Amino acid sequence: MNAPTKTSSTSALSSTTGSPLLAIDASAEADRIAKAVKEQVRKTMRRRGAIVGLSGGIDSSVTAALCVQAFGEKNVLGIMMPEHDSDPDSLRLGQLVADHLGIEAVLEDIAPALTAFGCYKRRDAAIRELFPDFGADWKCKVVLPGLSERQGYNLSSLVVESPDGKKMQERMPLGVYLAVIAATNIKQRTRKQIEYYHADRLNYAVAGTPNLLELDQGFFVKNGDGAADFKPIAHLYKSQVYQLAGHYDIPAEIRKRPPTTDTWSLDQSQEEFYFSVPFQQMDVCLYGLNEQMSAQDTAAAAGLTVDQVEMVWNDISSKRRATKYLHLPPQTVS
Repeated sequence: MNAPTKTSSTSALSSTTGSPLLAIDASAEADRIAKAVKEQVRKTMRRRGAIVGLSGGIDSSVTAALCVQAFGEKNVLGIMMPEHDSDPDSLRLGQLVADHLGIEAVLEDIAPALTAFGCYKRRDAAIRELFPDFGADWKCKVVLPGLSERQGYNLSSLVVESPDGKKMQERMPLGVYLAVIAATNIKQRTRKQIEYYHADRLNYAVAGTPNLLELDQGFFVKNGDGAADFKPIAHLYKSQVYQLAGHYDIPAEIRKRPPTTDTWSLDQSQEEFYFSVPFQQMDVCLYGLNEQMSAQDTAAAAGLTVDQVEMVWNDISSKRRATKYLHLPPQTVS
């Protein structure tokens, strides 16, 4: 995999573009990706265009922009797939980026399918093992302790909110955690089914939207958002995706929106669900580990202590081991 074209930026760590270590020539990189994607889809796959699931987030917006550059706006279809727990802003921002790019976008409400699959029923049954009164009018999310809160093992907790606004939190036993995650993963796999329906109908290829941070750390659902025909930003750190967003003039509201899973009914950042530190610092820590930088230099670049960097590095290594299964193709016997 070729590295992004670098630039000589000397700006400080920012809220979106991150560390100067990760600065790229966004225009040149966009051209390089678009050229490669066009070759992959048109010549290798013999498909006419691309399907992009639009979440209103930065990754799907930049992926859609790259596809427009590669195939033209008439050959890119955006799909917005809300459900009961979706933030209404996701739908609005998905349409905003579609309008900005000049592509057609279709709405597919997946809530009825999720209900039929028992997604909500199965999840709620697992949650009631911890909170017996939990019902359809309650809200929930899964969280990890922040870097400064960790003590020993990094264990997930369940946060629920009753209809009267009372919040409660309990650490999740393994069985409850697995059942809740298994049920919510139905959402990602249902969305992918819809994407492939439209891809088959139009003779298009499905674009994946994971960035390098998500791909490396297994922050995706196998055969869900991890499934795609091509993944144009999978070699880019999250802050580099933001740099491309600036190049494509993605609406400021989307660029300023904190990254979110948009999977749970309670507001939740990717940081509190999976990464434990903001993506700007996580990018630098992953870069430092990948490039064999010292903990001292990585800490200085990330704005963390050496102990915190080493903790993040341990977490990265642990997640790589734990999520190896997600990356494996079907195993066969020769």
